[in-house]
Amino acid sequence: PAPPPRRGRAGSAGRHLHAGRLTYAVLVLFTLGSLFPLVWTAIAASRDNQRLAETPPPFWFGGNLFSNMSTAWNDANMGKALFNTTLVAGSIAASTVLFATLAGFAFAKLQFRAKNLLLVVVIGTMMVPPQLSVVPLFMAIAELEWTNQLQAVILPMMVSAFGVFFMRQYLVNALPTELIEAARVDGAHSLRVVWHVVFPAARPAMAVLGMLTFVMAWNEFFWPIIALTQDNPTVQVALTGLGQGYVPDESVIMAGALLGTLPLLVAFALFGKQIVGGIMQGAVKG
Repeated sequence: PAPPPRRGRAGSAGRHLHAGRLTYAVLVLFTLGSLFPLVWTAIAASRDNQRLAETPPPFWFGGNLFSNMSTAWNDANMGKALFNTTLVAGSIAASTVLFATLAGFAFAKLQFRAKNLLLVVVIGTMMVPPQLSVVPLFMAIAELEWTNQLQAVILPMMVSAFGVFFMRQYLVNALPTELIEAARVDGAHSLRVVWHVVFPAARPAMAVLGMLTFVMAWNEFFWPIIALTQDNPTVQVALTGLGQGYVPDESVIMAGALLGTLPLLVAFALFGKQIVGGIMQGAVKG
């Protein structure tokens, strides 16, 4: 009779991968530490300004949450700010994913002159401080009469050097060259190769890049505060109009910050599983 199959290393190693009490304790501590700023924002938003100034500060919710959120909504024009920010962040995320995937595919799999030099130039732009481009960029939008218009915020951020480098690094290993050559042999033109070969292979990285870009664009403050005003704001610009006065109302400011954060939490709750799955799929080779 044939000898029984031997248990491989994976079986013996798998028994040591069970999390112990110490692991769970560390994870709970990190989770509580990550949630504390959000919870504290909600607690501060549910109190009044006088209670926040007392010592010790409150550590539980009060009864003013909805009234403070209503005040912040009306004072900061938050409805229009949320719509503008969703439009701006969505447009920037979509364009960045599209253009970065195309450029990353070109740098990863196509052959053309000075490819490495151009890649170095693209990466080098990440080292340039954004403050250096503020004056010429503002002069350009003023010349185009785009001041206080959303395209002034969208167009300068439609693609990022990080996105190009990120997609290039992913496609180098995730997209076999033989697959592209097989599509070429079957008569597929470049657009069809991109649509039917490149995009399906790059889908996990595209989901991750889209979410990262959306969050970055949602939280962007430096350029929108220069290009926009309170009449046509994004969320971050609208929040600067809260709490103005001799004694800023910190509870209303926290309520506005909570309103500006809730859409991101909802988006992550809806698409978090797909995003994490994309990260894990992109981490597995072969």
